[in-house]
Amino acid sequence: SVAPGNPEIHRIFLDEILSLVTLRGSILEDAVPSTSKAGSLRGIPLREILEFVLNTHCLRLALATPKVTEQLLKLDEQGLCRRHKVGILYCKAGQSSEEEMYNNEAAGPALDEFLTLLGEKVSLKSFTKYAAQLDTKTDSTGTHSLYTTYQDYEIMFHVSTMLPYTPNNRQQLLRKRHIGNDIVTIIFQEPGALPFTPQNIRSHFQHVFIIVRAHQPCSDNVSYSVAVTRSKDVPPFGPPVPPAGVTFRRSDLFRAFLLAKAINAENAAHKSHKFRAMATRTRQEYLRDLAENYVTNTPLDTAGKFNLISLASKKKEKSKARPLAELESAGAVSWRVSALDFGRGGAEIPCVLGISKEFVVLVDLAAKEVVFNCFTGDVIGWSAEGAALRIYHGRGDLVSVRAAAEEIREIVQRLKATTPGCATVDMTLRRNGLGQLGFHVHPDGSVAEVEEYGFAWQAGLRRGSRLLEVCKVAAVALSHEQMIDLLRTSVTVTVAIVPPHEDGTPRRWVGAGGGCGIGGIGVSQVASGLLVASWCHLCHLGVLVSLVASESLECHRSHSGAIGATWVPLMTLVTSGCHWCHLGVFRAIGGI
Repeated sequence: SVAPGNPEIHRIFLDEILSLVTLRGSILEDAVPSTSKAGSLRGIPLREILEFVLNTHCLRLALATPKVTEQLLKLDEQGLCRRHKVGILYCKAGQSSEEEMYNNEAAGPALDEFLTLLGEKVSLKSFTKYAAQLDTKTDSTGTHSLYTTYQDYEIMFHVSTMLPYTPNNRQQLLRKRHIGNDIVTIIFQEPGALPFTPQNIRSHFQHVFIIVRAHQPCSDNVSYSVAVTRSKDVPPFGPPVPPAGVTFRRSDLFRAFLLAKAINAENAAHKSHKFRAMATRTRQEYLRDLAENYVTNTPLDTAGKFNLISLASKKKEKSKARPLAELESAGAVSWRVSALDFGRGGAEIPCVLGISKEFVVLVDLAAKEVVFNCFTGDVIGWSAEGAALRIYHGRGDLVSVRAAAEEIREIVQRLKATTPGCATVDMTLRRNGLGQLGFHVHPDGSVAEVEEYGFAWQAGLRRGSRLLEVCKVAAVALSHEQMIDLLRTSVTVTVAIVPPHEDGTPRRWVGAGGGCGIGGIGVSQVASGLLVASWCHLCHLGVLVSLVASESLECHRSHSGAIGATWVPLMTLVTSGCHWCHLGVFRAIGGI
């Protein structure tokens, strides 16, 4: 059923044969011309939705068989992986070569201690969970293995000392057959082990090595240092490895760091050229098999048929789609626009502007990069004039775009539906006999009070209004003193304001801070940094937290108690909640 005021949404997925990217979209029932009533229990027929978004003349019905369902599931889940296999090689003191590690018959106390932290030793016979190609019937691949779960993931470890050992066989093929086909391998080094280099590994399938070195094992002071080496075409992945010389204590936090690192390593490896090519070929085979072997010759009935029994019955007409129904969609509605780059003298950049219920985003078409984003709650106003649109956000920063006048009107309607902002108002203010304008303004540009029935009041200025521009200068670029000086000394005072809310309160920045690459609108760089963003619910200013730089970062007004985002030298990050301000607080894992 559909709740009143909440129209049904249909999600659309399009798979391209030559691409791993699935195109995803959504459409409201109200936007589809249909013979059925939108919002009814039966809903709109799927055929009519397809007719609205596709040329259906070339489509044929598929066979209604379990094989088709199975193939479609495989295709849809190709990019999803909740099961991972990770190799573990044991490197004793004085060892470094692949052959030496494969020929360590049994685990030493340091490795046993590490494995106990990492997972659970399980019997393989009759094991019913993810076995990672290990034999669960005849023990041909060993009697036990190491298994664990992490969040929603299953991980089976191929531990070299748990796989069958073959005496007088330096190749140890029964071990290499499994570990050599693992994308991610953990190299566990005892104290005194020689430096590891991936050049000693002959497998072409192992793409990432996580080197874990034990310090003072089997003691109360045991700790571990971590290093990572990856193939050149594997992109970087988190959580970041700490600086040299920093070690992890033996703890659940270290376990979480290591498991997250291993899972992310495999996900990153799948983005390399080799694995993308393999995945593309697999996808092509699935789609080709479906198109060639599981399709009937029956086309979709796009024209409809008359009822042969009741020839006098009238063909049911399709209802008209509700105009601009798509503007109520929760997902992003997009337009082609030109964004003005004030950092390059107002040069126009071809972009796509997307506005969802939560975000406003600008994507550079050529670079395929996000050049601006903010929450819809950050938008305080906009100014539309012909083919030009200015969107004000945050403390009064603006993004300026150009598009066809009709599309500008659609964008404004979307902004009205998704943001707390409103249209700006331009005013020319006169002075009284004493040369006064008749109002006072706060440092943030909001109007503190207005002289009743004075010239400013008569022009429409009210308490709670917010100055966005003063004499064509952005208010956010002015200090309070500069703003007052400009208002006092200008012969003709023009202002652009955004009116207050209906209750008279100013329109303020109520969401999280975004970032902009156009015109330098307040995004700061942190050296050697991978950045995550949070925000302060006390002053609503964006907070950038560096995962690498050894410094503490707070909001711009130093509300550190409301953020708690202090850098810790050795960490991955998770979010928790602050009971004071209900802000998501970043907490360090594995910090010393």
